[in-house]
Amino acid sequence: MTLTVRPAGPGDAADICALLNAVDMIEIGRPETDLGTVESDLNAPDVDLATDSWLAFEDGRLVAYALVWADSGPGRVDGDHYVLPGHREAAALLLDHMEARAREITAGPGVLRLQLNVKPTLDLSLLTGRGYRTIRHYQVMTRSLTPAGDPPPAPPAGLTLRHCGDDEADRHRAHALVEETFAAHFGHVDRPYESWLDHIDGRKLDWSLVWIASLPGHGDVGVLLTRDDRTSMGWVSHIGVRKDVRGLGLGGFLLRHGFAAYAARGRDTMGLGVDTRNETGALALYEAHGMGLHYAVDSWELPLHSQE
Repeated sequence: MTLTVRPAGPGDAADICALLNAVDMIEIGRPETDLGTVESDLNAPDVDLATDSWLAFEDGRLVAYALVWADSGPGRVDGDHYVLPGHREAAALLLDHMEARAREITAGPGVLRLQLNVKPTLDLSLLTGRGYRTIRHYQVMTRSLTPAGDPPPAPPAGLTLRHCGDDEADRHRAHALVEETFAAHFGHVDRPYESWLDHIDGRKLDWSLVWIASLPGHGDVGVLLTRDDRTSMGWVSHIGVRKDVRGLGLGGFLLRHGFAAYAARGRDTMGLGVDTRNETGALALYEAHGMGLHYAVDSWELPLHSQE
């Protein structure tokens, strides 16, 4: 067996997508990776593919892929790692490269974070043996949609809703609401508008599917940021309500509004990701509105230079 490793390039997107869907099939039972998502990752402005990406081939067959990026501020590097089962040597070699690059980026104390399915194709002993530990547990939740079962909800008294569309001021307002309502969330990074756009791939976003909620006497109080660029489902990227008006049913209304909007667009499934320890009670809110577990993800963290 011959094992070779090289950086990824934009022309590898289709092969990487096929690998990720093969991993999806094993981990969650169906392929859910879109080519556009892979292309966006490979073209992210903060990623230098020559130093931040790796493809592992065994006898010419692509068996593993990894990528690191550092858009979350000093001391933190995030990464993706995908490997087909039974390819432990390739998996370990890509971890070597990821960790070495993460240490170069942080140039001092820091962390490398990975998010993996709770039952990943990666042999978890490779992580625990290197000093990784789980720090957070997430769920990807889904709900079936139908036009008849998901009519537009009646808004709470006085609430008005507008979508951003082409209004640049509203796009900036949506960003400000995301930053405010997610400020206390674990792992949230406060980003300026342009950096935030890059982080969420916002330059390709359909802004008519982003809504801002307002209340008399309070101004803009909530935001619902969704995207319809996934093949498998519509996606709630952010749903946030200002702390001073929580408990008035605004979060549930925004969620149901999203269900209705996507049902009307012909979507049959809506999905989102949630930190199960989110102190706002988001998990309970989503469960109360009919969302159920699709699959679970653990966030793993490796301290860098902790004992060096």
